[in-house]
Formats: sequence, C-alpha cells, structure tokens
Amino acid sequence: MSDDIYKYEDMELLRFTTAGSVDDGKSTLIGRLLYDSKSIFQDQYEAIEATSLRRGESEVNLAYLTDGLKAEREQGITIDVAYRYFSTPKRKFIIADTPGHIQYTRNMVTGASTANVALILIDARNGVVEQTRRHAIIASLLQIPHLLVCINKMDLVDYKEEAYHKIHQEFEKFASKLDIKDVSFIPISALKGDNVVDRSSRMTWYEGPTLLYYLENVHIASDHNFIDVRFPVQYVVRPHSDEFHDYRGYAGRVAGGVIKKGDKVMVLPSGFTSKVAKINTFDGEINEAFPPMSATVLLEDDIDISRGDMIVRENNSPEATQDLEIMVCWFNDRPLQPRGKYTILHTSQEARCIIKEVRYKMDINTLHRNTDDKDIKMNDIARIVVRTTKPLFVDSYNKNRITGSVILVDEGTNETMGAGMII
Repeated sequence: MSDDIYKYEDMELLRFTTAGSVDDGKSTLIGRLLYDSKSIFQDQYEAIEATSLRRGESEVNLAYLTDGLKAEREQGITIDVAYRYFSTPKRKFIIADTPGHIQYTRNMVTGASTANVALILIDARNGVVEQTRRHAIIASLLQIPHLLVCINKMDLVDYKEEAYHKIHQEFEKFASKLDIKDVSFIPISALKGDNVVDRSSRMTWYEGPTLLYYLENVHIASDHNFIDVRFPVQYVVRPHSDEFHDYRGYAGRVAGGVIKKGDKVMVLPSGFTSKVAKINTFDGEINEAFPPMSATVLLEDDIDISRGDMIVRENNSPEATQDLEIMVCWFNDRPLQPRGKYTILHTSQEARCIIKEVRYKMDINTLHRNTDDKDIKMNDIARIVVRTTKPLFVDSYNKNRITGSVILVDEGTNETMGAGMII
C-alpha cells in the first residue's frame, strides 16, 4: 500500500512519543520543534518569554510550551502525558510527551501505545543510562515500529563526533537484544536548535537528516497490518427515516486488512457469511477501507449483528478464546488481586474475567523475569493468565496492535487497572 493512498483527511498522521531521563531536554526539544516549524502563536511565545524573564533565565525557555501543569513548571519536569498537535505541509503530528521517572512507567505505556515512532532522548554527557534502557524496553514491548535516538545537548560536549559515536555504539549494542526493527540516530542540541528543524553548521561531520525531515519522511504506511481483515463493529446504524428506510450499516474503525466492495466476509461470533455491498464514510461512498480509517460497512444479507461482533475474511479469522496470556502494565495504586475479577475491554467487546495466574514480574531495567515476586503494583509489568466469561476474537499483539490489546477495569469503581498485550 503506497504512501499516496494512505491518507488521513488528505494528510498522513504520524503519532510519536518522547521519552528520556529527567532533564534530558524532552520539553525543550518539543518546544524547539513547535517554534522552529512555526507551529506556535505569537502570544504563546510572548507568554513563555515573560515567564522566562520573570524566572531570571537568560534565554527564552521553550520547555514552558509543553509543561502545562503548575507543578511541572515549578519543578522543571514533566509528570503527566501531554499531547501536542502540529502540522507541516507534508504531515500532521500528534506528540505524546511522557515523563521520565520510574514511577510514571504507566504514563509512558499510555503515550506510546498508538505511536508510530518512539523518540528517545539521551544526554550527550551521560550516555546510555538506566532510564534509556527502560524506555527502549518499553518501546520494544509495545512493538513501536520506529525508534529514533536523539543524542541531545551536543553543545555541552563541544559538538564532538567521538561523543556521538560512543553513545551510538553503546545503544546499538543494547538494542540488539531487543525486538526493535528500525533504529535511527541524530545528534542534536534542542536548546540551540542544531539538527532539529535546521541543519547544524557546527556538526558538518553528520550527514543524516534533521529531526523534522525524519519525522516528515519516515515510512509509516506499512506500520499497520494490511493482510488480516479485522473490523470490530462499534455501532449499528439504523436511521429509521423514509429516505433511508432499509439502511442498516455497521460502523467502526478498521483494525486490520483492506475491506473492498464486493468482498466475501464472515461475521463473528455467528459465522454467517455475506458480501460487502457498500462502504460509506463521512465524505461519501468509497471502494475500499483500510487502517486506521473509520467507516460504515453495509452487507448484502440481513444478518443479526451488534456491537462487539467482528467482520473478518472467511478463511482468515482471529482466535476465539476465553483463556488469554497477557503482558500487563499495572496502572492503579491498588495492586493486582490474584483470583481477582475485572471487566476486560477488547476492541468494541466487553466481558468479565478472572486472574488465573501471575507467571512472572518483569524487571523493566534488565528484562529479568522474577517468578518469585508475584506482587503486582502500580507501574509493574507482568505476564498473567486470565479467563474471560465469553470468547474474545484476538490476535497476538505483535500481529495486530489493536486486536492484540486489552484494558482491565475495576467492576465497582470503573477505574482503569491495567493495559495488556496479548501474547
């Protein structure tokens, strides 16, 4: 599938997440990206200029653009996931700026779960630290297709090529143990703007792209699974008007594959088959739909379909199972209860489940599997087994990030307890 036809509202959308240790310069980098790509308003710039002046800083602190919470500004750190939107003539972008601390692992998982690119910042003076390794492990666990390592604060090591290459080699050696398909490196100075939007005249030894050029041109069209058709039904459209008297459409978001008009499809769980009569979108009728498009599918036959059902190809269906092995990241301050009962959300499907077993807890810094410690608290990542009250139509997470993920919710309070990746 070419980049040309993979358009989202006529322009491709790239989601990227930023991660790094505290004070590695993530917020400054995003501020620089927004400022140099002319994506902020004059009054926003004047506001951060006034704040910088008031705090006695010699330069305008672009980090204030993204640090929205008062506590963040006071401590100079990011403590929540901040989403930022900007666009260039080539692409639209959503940035998830995630915190660096160990106690915010869950925030990084939240921000990274839908990302095409994980942008990991490394301080050129400190090299690869524990936080760097943890963020790379999470990016690998979440199967983020592209990893971009920005070696920042090059101005503080006199823009030396040796400093860049040392970190490059150190990270590559570590990343070779992980399941990461595409890793790129860029030496930058977020504070001075080197290689962020404009090429650096102080690092002529570096011949690769700038950060913005990379983000505008990295190939993301094949990040989705275009082979296995997965269309979870979110809503049945029945207008009940004279104009659309017999209209019955199934609305949802394509989670995988390409659905074409005339295709023979099967509906789960009933197993009934039919053909695609029409595909409608907000902008009118189309001939084919593919991820991550939202569409309404009409079938030739009247089949009883409701929310939570899934439209697939006849000989290519997900596994229907009640027993799931999951890598879960625990989000809540109340620990996971062995034999505990939770609501499980999967695509547009909802069921109840029981925690049958905790296999092991993962040490997020070393990848070591701890089979003795089964006490799963907030920000822990563990492998668990759950049994659901009804079959779910699942793929493994590395095959499809949408049909391979679940959310665990507390039945009483409706709080999100954890997010899981199906193994």
